[in-house]
Amino acid sequence: MAIDFQHQTTLITGASSGLGALFARRLAARGSGLVLVARRTDRLEHLAAELSGVPVTVIGMDLAQPGAGAKLAAAVAERGITVTSLINNAGFGTHGLFHEADPQRVTDEITLNVTSLTEITRAFIEPLRAHGRGVLVNVASIVGYQPSPTLAVYAATKAFVLSFTEALWAESRGTGLTVMALSPGATATEFFDVAGQGADGGTARMRPETVVDLAIKALDRRNPPASLITGARNRVMVGAGRLAGRRITLAALGAMMRQTARR
Repeated sequence: MAIDFQHQTTLITGASSGLGALFARRLAARGSGLVLVARRTDRLEHLAAELSGVPVTVIGMDLAQPGAGAKLAAAVAERGITVTSLINNAGFGTHGLFHEADPQRVTDEITLNVTSLTEITRAFIEPLRAHGRGVLVNVASIVGYQPSPTLAVYAATKAFVLSFTEALWAESRGTGLTVMALSPGATATEFFDVAGQGADGGTARMRPETVVDLAIKALDRRNPPASLITGARNRVMVGAGRLAGRRITLAALGAMMRQTARR
């Protein structure tokens, strides 16, 4: 049965572009009110102007700053908004050899991808569970299924997101709240403008519209999965890594990713 978004308010982080902006468009079309959060307020306002027919609130905030979860919860409360669905999409990756990485960049990556996501989830999960008809989607990645050389920190943060969200799926059963970890592979978004073009390892990139549509289709299932890998090719890649074993997979990934890191 399709989820009824017409009487809901969905908070989406990282909504200024990519998957976040597409989730906003798709859910607005389903009738959901929206709270759009990102650093680039001008982009959020442009998107909000595009989404007619539903209430849209824009909150400009850098979620990579310490205490972002509490600050976001306070900003939402000040506006008198009750959030009933949450999509934690904000995040970024760094591509390259770890010993050459900028230390502050590494800290920001962990803060945004792990700490802020966890804090935001904690800030809103009680009203989500009380409402009992919404969704909690945390965006992970297929690299969360195995260590990924030259994406060492990013893959580790997404492994946390995957494990954390699957645990919340089990904890939330029977509450009416639908919880799912979304694990895309390489997707044609601005992610690679930040991480670097070689971060995809030379693999084909999926259209972001396809990723979001597959996610919403999974959420509409009678029994939505705890986690979703989007695309048959990505499922095969993850499955092959499990069959080959961690040592062989690491060696193959390391050779491929080091080559792209040097380009």
